[in-house]
Amino acid sequence: MSYYPNTSPQFKLLVDSLAGKKIAVIGHVRPDGDCIGSQVALCRALLSVDIEAVCVNQDEVPGSLEFLVENTPFYRGADFDFDGWDVVTVDCADRKRIGADVGPRAPKAIGNIDHHISNTLYGETNLIEGTSSATGEILTGFFLDCGYKIDADTANALYVGIATDTGQFRFPSTTKHTFDLAGVLIDCGVDLNKVNLELYERESFSRLELMQRFLKSLELHFDGRVCVGLLEDGVYEAVGAKTEDSEGLVDFARSIDGVDIGVLLEERAGKIKGSLRAKEKKYRVDEIAKAYNGGGHAAAAGLNYESTIEVFLPELLEAIGDQIKKVDSSS
Repeated sequence: MSYYPNTSPQFKLLVDSLAGKKIAVIGHVRPDGDCIGSQVALCRALLSVDIEAVCVNQDEVPGSLEFLVENTPFYRGADFDFDGWDVVTVDCADRKRIGADVGPRAPKAIGNIDHHISNTLYGETNLIEGTSSATGEILTGFFLDCGYKIDADTANALYVGIATDTGQFRFPSTTKHTFDLAGVLIDCGVDLNKVNLELYERESFSRLELMQRFLKSLELHFDGRVCVGLLEDGVYEAVGAKTEDSEGLVDFARSIDGVDIGVLLEERAGKIKGSLRAKEKKYRVDEIAKAYNGGGHAAAAGLNYESTIEVFLPELLEAIGDQIKKVDSSS
């Protein structure tokens, strides 16, 4: 059985072409579980076939994911000299997403491996599987199809990528294919107890305070079909939280009964970071995000835009309203 019959052979050719090179595996800014997990897994796969490789990210590894990088070389972008290194990116839909600090210093990506349908195909080789739930899912299939080693550390990393990007196998992107590959990873040595403890049972008090602020801000729009929550400028400093602590908050907005689209907007120094989550793919929130320097999946997307919440929120709500009308008229 081949999990990715069209792209796995291309992945094998890509890896073979990396022989003798030094490879920096780069992910996106503000990394999540799929980003870190995919970086670690690909790096370890390359090391297993004697290709010198390290992971590089502009931002710190979130505390809940630090256990994944214990046995894998991982560098902050500011501390890494790209001279003599080539680049492969994972889970990064647009080159700009590797960061304003790393981007100008890193060479063009030899390989670009991703699951976002909005990927801009910026690599020399682009291996995009837009129907897969996570980049970790794609890499799992590639490794199995091509015969690359999946040790326990690699299995943990890949499983975390899949589990987090599917919302613990709840999101619409989850398929039988997803469960099949997750099952293989468990057979390869995933430590489910440790993974679940690190991901879901190590809440900081500051994150709970941030969550409280977010929940208090929730407002319903369009007869309860859209829920928007806000994190205003200065809130992280006020509660002592880190930016990584906002991960997953948007899901509370989406989970409300009757809501079709949940929104999280963060304002920091005149810039907006937005997260959009829909209960169904038909709402194509990636199309909304694309208009604001963003992208992602049909039911999960993000954006980055220079504005303030006061100015941007009405504009975004208008765009969401137009999308809802389009969906309703086609039903």
